[in-house]
Parts: sequence; structure tokens; C-alpha cells
Amino acid sequence: MSVVPTRYRRTSRDRVLVTPEGISVPVTVASRGSRVGALMLDFLVILVLMGLTTWGLIEIAGGLTGIDRNLEQKNALGHALQFLVIVWLVAMFLFRNAYFLFFELGPRGATPGKRIAGIRIAARDGGRLTADMVIARNLLRDIELFLPIVFILQAGAQSGMGWLTATGWLAIFLLMPLFNRDALRAGDMIAGTWVLERPRQKLEAAMSLARAPAARHEDEVALDAGAAPARRTYRFEEAELAVYGEYELQALERVLRDDRAQSLESVYETIARKIDRNDGWNDERAFLEDYYTELRARLEAGMRMGRRKADKFSGSQE
Repeated sequence: MSVVPTRYRRTSRDRVLVTPEGISVPVTVASRGSRVGALMLDFLVILVLMGLTTWGLIEIAGGLTGIDRNLEQKNALGHALQFLVIVWLVAMFLFRNAYFLFFELGPRGATPGKRIAGIRIAARDGGRLTADMVIARNLLRDIELFLPIVFILQAGAQSGMGWLTATGWLAIFLLMPLFNRDALRAGDMIAGTWVLERPRQKLEAAMSLARAPAARHEDEVALDAGAAPARRTYRFEEAELAVYGEYELQALERVLRDDRAQSLESVYETIARKIDRNDGWNDERAFLEDYYTELRARLEAGMRMGRRKADKFSGSQE
């Protein structure tokens, strides 16, 4: 990962991510404000889910205790109420922890709050986001945010030392993103992740609006002459498409969207060497556009049939 040279930067948060294959991919680090907003949205969703679950279990418990019962039935009722308490404790734990794990381990790498804010988590080394990374960054959230609450509960709400300790602890971890250029929290540093802005433009629109200047000029000349603009079409065999998966498709999408000549050439060389093709020289963008279109169609067809290929290292999964 490196910083984009100043003359090429759109914002101070622009970076260049180098994938394990040596492909340079331009990315933008999410702003601190968008991360805070996403976290607040997620906490709101969690609180609503916790409230609805608590209300539902209270209603069930009220229905059980509202009926006259003999001693034997009352003993069974006591066990039932204990079971409901256990269900409530498990549900609260899952909402607090499994909520983030479930969504961030998904293909989008983002919770509902992050999706609304237009951000997602990614691996800082350019590789695939792994379960270990997601689990590590979310377990650290307990230390960052919930441990101060434990201090207060153990010391008592009236304890000045408890409040002082909790305040100092929160200050250290909550202010940490302000003192590093990539806005990393402790969980990101430990897990090797960061939070990036998601592409805000659909690829189809980007392809039509961000075409290479030479191609646009040729189209204009052809239209002035009354002829349809010519463009070579590339076709790929099943074996040529089978070498890549969803992760590589997303990386290719970013490269096409940003339309930077150096990145296009680098990605073309990597793919051409991998599939043993050399017919796209000097026409790299058209080659990559067609490869992207066919690879996406293949992966979408596979998902409809219940098969997924996460990346080039994994086989199709049923």
C-alpha cells in the first residue's frame, strides 16, 4: 500500500493498493465521519433488535405466569423462565458480536450501516479478507468500547475512580483513528484491515463515461462519417474464465472504473499471462471490459446454480 502522488490525488485519502499479484489498484480510505455514522446506524439497528427480542420474551414470560398452576406446574414454570433468561442472554451476546461478524464475513464486507455510508472493510495487504481478520477486529471492539462499562459496574456508578478509568480508556481507543493517516482503530491495526470507500458509480455507467480519450475520438470521427464506431470483441473459453473468482472480479471492476492507463496495462499483463493470451496488446481496456463481462456472467450463473468461487485459490463451492 502506498500514497498516491500529490499531483494525481483527488483527496488526501487516496491510496494505491498493491495486490499479491502485483496489480496496483487505486482506493480511497473512508473518512472518520462516515465510519462514526456507520457505527451509530449499526448500534441503532442492534438496539432495535435487542428491544424487540426483549419485548417478545417478556410477552412469552407474561403468558406463562398469568395462568394458575399447581406446585408441580410451578416448578416447570420456573425452569421455563430460566430457559427464557438464558435465551435472552444468548440473544444479547449474538446481537452485540455476531451481528458484525455475520455481515462483514459476507461477500460485501460491510454491515447495513457501512453499506448505507458507502464504505466496507478490506485487507490492507491487498489479499482476500479472511475470517480471522474479521473476528480479530470485532473482538477488539469489546476491549475498546465495552470494557469501560465493566469498570463502572465493578466499581459502582458512584465511584469517581471507575468513571475516571473508563473515561481514560475510551479516550485512548476512540481518539486513536485521529492520530494515523488511514484512520485505523486498534482492531484494524491488530487484524491487518482498513475501511475503504465503496465505488459510488455503477460499472456500466463508468464504462460509458470513462472510456479512453482515443476511443471516444475514434467514435466521434466514425459518427461524423455516418458509420457505426468499430470495436473489437473478445471471447473467452470456460477454462480461461475459471481461473478467477469474485475477489478478482471486484479488483478488475475497480481498475476499469478508475481508468488509469498504468493500472489497465498491469492488470492486462497479469491476466493475459495467466490465461496464455496475447491478442489484447494496445487494446487493453476493451480486452479487460470483455473479460470482466464474461467473468461476471459466469460467476452469476454459478451462484444461481448454488456454486460460488470466492477467489482464484478456491474451487467452486456447493
